[in-house]
Amino acid sequence: MNKEKIRSTIKEITIALVLLVIVSQLISYIRAPDLGSNQLPQIKERLIDGSTFSTENGKPLLIHFWAISCPVCKLEASNIEVVSKEYEVLTIAINSGSNANVQAYMQENGLSFKVLNDTEGVWSKAFKIEVFPTTFIYDAKGKLRFTEVGYMTTAGLLARMEWIQ
Repeated sequence: MNKEKIRSTIKEITIALVLLVIVSQLISYIRAPDLGSNQLPQIKERLIDGSTFSTENGKPLLIHFWAISCPVCKLEASNIEVVSKEYEVLTIAINSGSNANVQAYMQENGLSFKVLNDTEGVWSKAFKIEVFPTTFIYDAKGKLRFTEVGYMTTAGLLARMEWIQ
């Protein structure tokens, strides 16, 4: 291969990657739920580990909706795990069975992030979840700053959390 052909190939790959990112962001924007309010709702719920979670702590918060049966959610779970070690994260399991089912899944996959099991669909309805994974990021004042539908990288999640600090 000559240098010109290599440059041309690299240029084409770069253009394709940029277009892929733009299209994925556009799709995420179109699929993002319209909550009607940018303010974080009050959440005070018992988690699957028996502890209570409350939104009253005044810290930035990542809320992540997922399901055991979702392959993309499984791929993204380790990213959420990393972020949960540095930031406030609440994950909400949808259509995932009993607390015991979710706990077994967490243990099998080496996950320890906070999980609210939305067995009645109360929170998925409140957040108008139609597709998962869906992630919401709120700042310390409870204002919605980011919504993402679909897979997010660890770097993308961390950058967004750092940006709203």
